[in-house]
Amino acid sequence: MKKILIIEDDPALLAGLSESLCNEQYSVTRAEEGQKGYTLALQNEFDLILLDLILPLKDGYDVCRDLRKEGKNTPIIMLTSKNEEIDKILGLEMGADDYITKPFSLKELLARIKALLRRAQPAEPGAVEYSFGNVHMHLKKMEVDKKGCPVKLSATEYKILKYFVEHEGEVITRDKFLDDVWGYDAFPTTRTVDNYILSIRKKIEDDPSSPEHIVTVHTAGYKFIK
Repeated sequence: MKKILIIEDDPALLAGLSESLCNEQYSVTRAEEGQKGYTLALQNEFDLILLDLILPLKDGYDVCRDLRKEGKNTPIIMLTSKNEEIDKILGLEMGADDYITKPFSLKELLARIKALLRRAQPAEPGAVEYSFGNVHMHLKKMEVDKKGCPVKLSATEYKILKYFVEHEGEVITRDKFLDDVWGYDAFPTTRTVDNYILSIRKKIEDDPSSPEHIVTVHTAGYKFIK
């Protein structure tokens, strides 16, 4: 049984999510504020975390950032009532793997949870290493270095980057990313792909405003150049 931690300060939403996830045969642990949620996530092993952005004592940004600093790679879906793009990008940069804006449908959230749990499976045995520019990918360990220094990528960012290198030179549309990386068709907007790629560029490109490896193909999508 997959274990999910919900960190949410709205009692009604917390109760509703807990009941729904239990009905889907998930084991649910609840935290009503950020510091408690952070401690639970740090001291226990969960398969996924649902993390509200605005929380008492310790907000979602800080919880996510500090868990990643401690080496916790548990997949995180941020729950946010903010619609501003900068807030979503910041969440991704802190290490979140996905986000969903309130109000959201239970059907969509469950689809995202299932997709993220699938993507979080360990790397296949026998994977190799890969280098481009000053970036080196340890595919078996799911680790990335730039100039010898570790690059902190979320699970989704890593999968996008790996997908790029596996399709070197190909033009990949945003819809293709949604189908092959997210793995479901109900994602609300292809703009999410742009947000993730912007975050990845900031981490691996020497000049994110003029990328050398992950380039935009006007009106079509993106292409990876080694």
